[in-house]
Amino acid sequence: MNEMNIAAVSSNELLLIMASISVLGIIGAFTGEKLKIPDVVIFLLFGVAFGPTFFNLVNIEAFPVANEIILTFGSAFILYEGGREVKLKVLNEVKVSVLLLASLGVFITAFIISIGAHFLLNLPMQTSVLLGSIIASTDPASLIPVFKQVKIKNKLKQTIISESAFNDAFGAILFSSILVSITTAQQASLSGTTFKLIYMIVVGLFIGIVVALIGTSLSSDKFFGIFDKYWPIISLSIVIFSYEISERLGGSGYMSVFIAGLVAGNKKFFHLWIEDEIYVEAVHFRENISTIARMSIFIILGTHLDLQSLIKYGGKAFLIVLILIFIARPIVVIVCTAFDIKAAWSKNEKLFMMWVRETGVIPAALSGIVVSSKVPGYEVISSTVFMTIVVTLLLQASTTNIVAKKLDVLEK
Repeated sequence: MNEMNIAAVSSNELLLIMASISVLGIIGAFTGEKLKIPDVVIFLLFGVAFGPTFFNLVNIEAFPVANEIILTFGSAFILYEGGREVKLKVLNEVKVSVLLLASLGVFITAFIISIGAHFLLNLPMQTSVLLGSIIASTDPASLIPVFKQVKIKNKLKQTIISESAFNDAFGAILFSSILVSITTAQQASLSGTTFKLIYMIVVGLFIGIVVALIGTSLSSDKFFGIFDKYWPIISLSIVIFSYEISERLGGSGYMSVFIAGLVAGNKKFFHLWIEDEIYVEAVHFRENISTIARMSIFIILGTHLDLQSLIKYGGKAFLIVLILIFIARPIVVIVCTAFDIKAAWSKNEKLFMMWVRETGVIPAALSGIVVSSKVPGYEVISSTVFMTIVVTLLLQASTTNIVAKKLDVLEK
């Protein structure tokens, strides 16, 4: 009986925490809109203020399973939405740049950051690479709202959004591979790691395509679309099944959900249509889920922050962010666009790509997983990721319009 009472109390506390996160998220979104700054910065600060560091109103660490579900599902759903934003027609024109930026670019960024973290933060090399893999990705969830306000050239916009969506998946795969080698104390060889990455990508691609095609077909206007009225719910199921099936087969769940989103977002390419009324309903449904996921992930990341660690490592973490912005990103853009002769990128377009690389949801979720797993050095990783998100969003996202005008990359 006592065990049942304890369970009931825990359930009630968890419900209260979830309601608190929702309320804080709504207030944060409203505040960010009024102050004209990215709402995720407010979510982070609210997480710090109302987490264990100060008021202790939100302490999700007491519920590790719920914490894991929010971070895993939230990041998976946002990757799915990122995949839906990629348009195959435009992607085909810049596929070389996108592929290199999202794959080679992630590895270059992770390598440069890992070197900096190893010497500046005195982290073991493996932990430094883990940190590099976390902040190597950009953030479609932060970029897409910005580009709705700043009308830059379509080719440039689609390239940046596609890169951010793809590199989230590549970064998550690299992160998963390094995390497993750390937590299982296995020394992974270069050939073994490469094979594992390829296997995870291939399985993720296959499962994502199959699950998305099945779900979209069953809710389409074809004769076999018997569940067409339930497309919003089916889209949610696509995310869960894509991620879980891929993970259980040893693939990348993150790559799987991203590809599933890519297929679902380009369903006309596969001659599949959804009725307009149901389609609009699904868009609103997914937007609400995505908003809740963003709120929850960033508020939870804020609650995970150790203020003493931030004060202790903040200066050096800031230097890591400067390395990311002014060294790693320019090198990535120069190297990866040099091979795409067809795209014919101008100097100003390359400069714009160098500047627009906000860090956001996926790095926040991966950092939360590191903190939950208590990986050695997690305090340093959490502080550095927190600093990276805040600085890139405040410095880069808020100046996108100014930089676009100066570089003359706005749509005429």
